[in-house]
Order: sequence, then structure tokens, then C-alpha cells
Amino acid sequence: MFVLAKTETTALAVARTVRDTFPGAYLVAHADARSDGNRDGDTRTALASVTDKLIDPARAVATDICECVGEPTLPRLWETLRDIDRLAVVAHDSPDPDAIASGVALSRLAADVGCETEVCYYGEISHQENRAFVNALELELRNLDPGTEPSGYDGIALVDHAHPGVNDQLPAEASVDIVIDHHPPRETVGADFVDLRTGVGATSTLLFEYFDRYDREMDTAVATALLFGIHVDTDGFKRGASAQDLETAAQLVDVADLETLGRIESPSIDRGTFDVLARAISNRHVENDVVFSFVDSIETRDVLPQAADRLLSLNDVATTLVYGIVDETVHVSARSRAGGLDLGETVREAFGGLGTAGGHVDMAGAQLELDMFAEFAESDSVSTLVDSLVADLFLDALEHGPRPPQSTAGE
Repeated sequence: MFVLAKTETTALAVARTVRDTFPGAYLVAHADARSDGNRDGDTRTALASVTDKLIDPARAVATDICECVGEPTLPRLWETLRDIDRLAVVAHDSPDPDAIASGVALSRLAADVGCETEVCYYGEISHQENRAFVNALELELRNLDPGTEPSGYDGIALVDHAHPGVNDQLPAEASVDIVIDHHPPRETVGADFVDLRTGVGATSTLLFEYFDRYDREMDTAVATALLFGIHVDTDGFKRGASAQDLETAAQLVDVADLETLGRIESPSIDRGTFDVLARAISNRHVENDVVFSFVDSIETRDVLPQAADRLLSLNDVATTLVYGIVDETVHVSARSRAGGLDLGETVREAFGGLGTAGGHVDMAGAQLELDMFAEFAESDSVSTLVDSLVADLFLDALEHGPRPPQSTAGE
């Protein structure tokens, strides 16, 4: 049965009457809050609880427009999820809060259409703030063993990264069904559903949009996770934050557990992290407005971006590069506030031929196999070669590498 009314208030009254009279009927209602000035959402919430399907004409028109201009549409996401019985939602290696929150949010959405999921990752969650985040919100994640493929799934989704085998340990040829990311891709991304939007500061923002556009219920844990994911990836809304990120955060504040967020942001720091931060500070050397620091062998890479952020607070410093060796891999973390520099492309230019590298205009990273340095070490130690070669490659790319296009007056 259909309920069509000029206002939501009238629609609610009619829907309640119909539901009482015909309790077994499938009830569809038309809802447009603008028609009677209903801005608080209470009437719509009540109407949604009475009906089986709520149609918002404004949202329907927006979806049609998105289809015309080629923006990914959510009906395609639901269709993809319905075709999968068990989905592995894979975050990038050693995931940050944005990747974790996005994975958890996608898992909740999948459950709405009967798709069973697990949020998976390779590596470790060793950053003390990230551990506190997972523990405080009691988020369920599966840590995959190195060198193994996720088994028992008939679908794979990637969140906060776009290619299997790049910043995850999936086989490069793995078939992927869903990709949701806000990082700029260098190659074509193949999947049934792809949402790549570089105009937002966090993948969590995109996941919130899915909930919001289709009126999906969001619990406090998911809202808190998404808000923290946006907060961290935009460095407290100071780095790459868009209007959509800010609007999303404003809506999430009403649902999120801010007290828990406060506890997450003030975790204890272990002695090992302090030691590496101290080493990064003491080992720093400066070339013009760039600070380099090689911290040699460390237990986890999570401290590197923390050190890069700390060093960026130094006076007269525009770019930082902190790097160290974890097991048999050289990890590089870079930060910049230099105008006219595309740090992600510069890092790709410097290290892309030696491993995986990339990122954003103001934050980037790379992973390089240590074996390649050992081949050229000769009489020098591998550590000495890593220290000098990483710095030289970055400086060369910084001097000759790409720059983002500059706006012209009047644009």
C-alpha cells in the first residue's frame, strides 16, 4: 500500500491508521521534510518506524543525477553486497583509525542486506592511540597471518586503499569486489563497486554518506569510530579537510561517544615509543627547509609518522622525512606544509622504483625491501647506505619532481 501526502505530518497520521487497520500490509510512504518545515527529523523517524519503505524524492533525484555524471551510486553497492554471502573487508597494513572505522562501518552496512563480514588486516596495530581506539570501542577485527590469503570468503572489499598487493599482503592478482578510498590512484581500479573520491579528507566521510543518504541506522560505536577516523586523517581538521568532512563531523558529534573519544586521545605511551621519538629528534639533520631522520632498526613502523609530525613543528621546517628498518623492510614516513609541493607524487618519484610509495599532497610514505640496499652496500653497512641513499633520492625528487597545478587568478 502507498501513502502519498503533501506533508510528512499528514503522511505519519495516515500511515499509522493504515498500519493499525492492515497490520500485514507492505507499506510505502512518500516523505519530503521541506514540504512542512520538519527539520528536527522526529516525524521522519516515526514515519520510518511505521512503514516498510520510505521514499525521499530529493534523495531519489540526487541519485539519478549522480548516475548521469558518473559518480558511484549506492544502489550498486547494495547489489554487490547482496551477491556475496561472506565478505572479507580488508584494511591496509597496520591500519589507522580511518581504515579501521571505514571497515567496521562497511561491515555494519553489509549486515543490513544479509552479507556476513569480517574486518581484516595484515601487520600490527601497535600505535598506542590506535590500540586504545580498538579496545575502547570493542571493535572486532581479524589479524591475518603474514603470507596467507584470507580463506572462507566469496568476496573482498578494500577500504582506505585501492589495489590488492599494494599496502596489503593480498596477492596482486586477487579479485576485488568493492573499493572505497580517498587517496588518488595511479592506475585503473577494477571492482564491481568503486568509490574513489580525492576531494574528501577521510574514507570515513564516504562511509557516513552511505548511512545518511539511505537512512541506515548507525550505532554509537560506528559513529564514534567514523568521527575519530576523520579527526585523525585530517589532523584535527587542519590537513586536507573538506566542507563535506566538516559537515559529516558535525552530524556525527550528536551520535558519537565524546567521553570515550577523550580517553582514546590520551593513551599512555610505552617506553619504546618514547625512545624512538627521542632518537628521531637527536638523529635529525637539515637540508634547507627539509628535516631528515634515520632511526635505524625499530620494532614497529607506527612511530615513524608520529616522529614526522613532531619534527614538522620545528621552526623554519617545511618538510620532514623519517625512516627506519622494521624486520627486512625500510619504512619511510613524510610530512609537509610547503606550498606548491605534491608530497605524494614526490615520494612516488623518489622511491616508486624500489618499492611501494605514495600518499597525499601533505603526507606520504613508502616501503622498500632491505635486500635491494644490501646489494649495493659493498664496504659500508646496510644501515649507513639506507641513511644516505633515502635522503639523496628524496632530495633529488624534491628538486626535479612534480608539483601540483597552480590556480590562475580569477579561478
